[in-house]
Amino acid sequence: MINKPFTLGLIQMRMVADTAANLAHACEMLKDAAKKGVQVACLPELFRSPYFCQSEDPAVFDLAESIPGPTTDVLSKVAKEHGIVIIGSLFERRAAGVYHNTAVVHDADGKQVGMYRKMHIPDDPLYYEKYYFTPGDLGFKAFDTQFGKIGTLVCWDQWYPEGARLTAMQGAQVLFYPTAIGWHPKEKAEFGAAQADAWETIQRSHAIANGIYVASCNRIGHEGPKDGGLEFWGNSFIADPFGRILAKASSDKEEIITAIVDPQIQENTRRWWPFFRDRRIDAYQNITKRFDQ
Repeated sequence: MINKPFTLGLIQMRMVADTAANLAHACEMLKDAAKKGVQVACLPELFRSPYFCQSEDPAVFDLAESIPGPTTDVLSKVAKEHGIVIIGSLFERRAAGVYHNTAVVHDADGKQVGMYRKMHIPDDPLYYEKYYFTPGDLGFKAFDTQFGKIGTLVCWDQWYPEGARLTAMQGAQVLFYPTAIGWHPKEKAEFGAAQADAWETIQRSHAIANGIYVASCNRIGHEGPKDGGLEFWGNSFIADPFGRILAKASSDKEEIITAIVDPQIQENTRRWWPFFRDRRIDAYQNITKRFDQ
């Protein structure tokens, strides 16, 4: 049985220092998305605050919260009131000294249907995430919602075909990637276009290789010192199972972009390109090694 089409939406937004203001603004944008007919909505990575991983500061751990907790209570209420599925990316306090970068999914009735803890944790200049986040231990996840089955990964996960494959293998119709990615201002002129193109290309390749919709939701704006910091490049986008861009946001404006997920298109694409049928699962043992030399 093929499910009915549904409308997804990505909330591309700018963050300020006031976490309460960010949450309130996200909720207003979610309500606007519902008015536009969005049934499944996704917020950017760690939307409650500016991207704090640009430095290592123990005081930042005070931003973390439990799940369920204050933010999930608010998202649950919005989901129920407006009949939409919401993917929210949070700084989770699991226990003293154990914190995660976690995506939480609330169904259209407000109930939490699952959560995913970011598996791949980067450690690069201005992306010092290993200081803050324990690697995820829930595995790759797909969740049944009232509108369809969705998978959630987070930012750095989007570069790894293994995560996309394992999530798609669980029957997800869409891979959502809440994201916080941007340019180092001093690198933008030389490398900016290539970096943004690579980011989009790798995710479109996941859509093609898995015959699945991909939706990547980024933030915008400059955060950090004026002579440094990060310029988040926006460009949130939705691609279909053929890798075609269905909707794409700008690099510098708050926007809600939408597209229809049509299960029949997924069905047809996988019939034309039966990659799952032709996988040589008998020959992939070495994929679990770090490097095969």
